[in-house]
Amino acid sequence: MIKAVIFDMYETLITQYGDAKDIPKDRSGLHLMHGPCIYFRAQMAEDAGIDRDTFDACWEPTEEARTIGQVTLEEAIEGILKENNCYSTEHFEKIIESRKEAKKACFRYLHPEMIPMLNALKEKQMKVALISNCYSEEVDAIRESLLFPYFDKAYLSYEQGVKKPDAEIFRRCLADLQVKPGECLYIGDGGSHELEAASQAGMHAMQARWYISKVPFLDEKKEAFNQLDSPMDVLMYIFAG
Repeated sequence: MIKAVIFDMYETLITQYGDAKDIPKDRSGLHLMHGPCIYFRAQMAEDAGIDRDTFDACWEPTEEARTIGQVTLEEAIEGILKENNCYSTEHFEKIIESRKEAKKACFRYLHPEMIPMLNALKEKQMKVALISNCYSEEVDAIRESLLFPYFDKAYLSYEQGVKKPDAEIFRRCLADLQVKPGECLYIGDGGSHELEAASQAGMHAMQARWYISKVPFLDEKKEAFNQLDSPMDVLMYIFAG
């Protein structure tokens, strides 16, 4: 019997490509995208006045530290600007503000079934939790969002000091929810090997496809797991019959 549902955040509950224009077939075209949620490394590099390869060479090594709470967005950007001799308060503040606003904007483009699905889970007394790999600029956006009150527990990698697919973050969440792995449904788009990790932990792992199916370079169907084409499919799986 399912007693709890744990969700991933990005490309599961929300998408970073909401209302995006001209979604490319692969990541090489990300710099051509426009939209209120679009502010990735290509856009940051442009605002910093640094060529993309140089920016990437500085940004990518901070990935792990930014994900587990060792480096903030502000620290990473300040370091990149100073390393490339282009630091200015104007550059710095524009990048920080634009990045944070883009993260908040993601919550304005929810799948139309998302809130009804979450409401139904709560009405059925189902425990609902979140496990998300996230950066400092995403923590506040998540905690201040309209989705956050739905979570009985929220495990954010930046706060936990551990990220998916490490089994520890799943163990902590399950213990806090006071449910057994077999009583828990884990739903995610499949990034960070999260579905494999959740399954290995004993949970029922399912792939959310309602967002990634619309983004060509994310659209990877994981055949080993049940597929959910819309948020309401979550309810069908748990309560049908």
